[in-house]
Amino acid sequence: DRAPPGGLRGRRQPRVTQVLVAAGSNVEPRANLTRALDALAMHYPGLRCSRAYRNRAVGFEGEDFINLVVGFDTDDDVPTVIGHLHEAEALCGRTRNAPKWAPRSMDLDMLLYGARVCDEPGLVLPRPDLVRRAYMLGPAAEIAPGVVHPTLGVTLAELWQGFEQASHPLEVVDLGWPARSPLE
Repeated sequence: DRAPPGGLRGRRQPRVTQVLVAAGSNVEPRANLTRALDALAMHYPGLRCSRAYRNRAVGFEGEDFINLVVGFDTDDDVPTVIGHLHEAEALCGRTRNAPKWAPRSMDLDMLLYGARVCDEPGLVLPRPDLVRRAYMLGPAAEIAPGVVHPTLGVTLAELWQGFEQASHPLEVVDLGWPARSPLE
């Protein structure tokens, strides 16, 4: 019986999971998105960021939103990731009891946590809006085209190709935060 190299007998390697998060703001959006991205990058140094897109408010009359999607790999569990998302939202002035259909200083929504599927109070994964909202699906496909949707069994790139993009145009906005896109 041989021990693994480095004397790691019995130790489990941390499981690394790819996470995708939608970010959006329509209250000082450039400043708040930058603040939130900086906060997330402190917890997740390999943060990948799509380009930012302007789109109209959905569900209420208000200023346009700027939206993007970030991706990162982590061994944090779901509650820890959500805690970091809530911290970043709070840094931007978001309160937990804010009305759902109202202006947002920051809205961070977990879209995917690896292949996890769950429907619990306060958490549905994959997030149903991912395949309904151009401002979520387009940027997600931009930074993680080969990721397979856990319940639909097709890649994000395939979902985006089949999406009615002409009905939901995305206007690219220069956020000024270092974005790395495979399309650039």
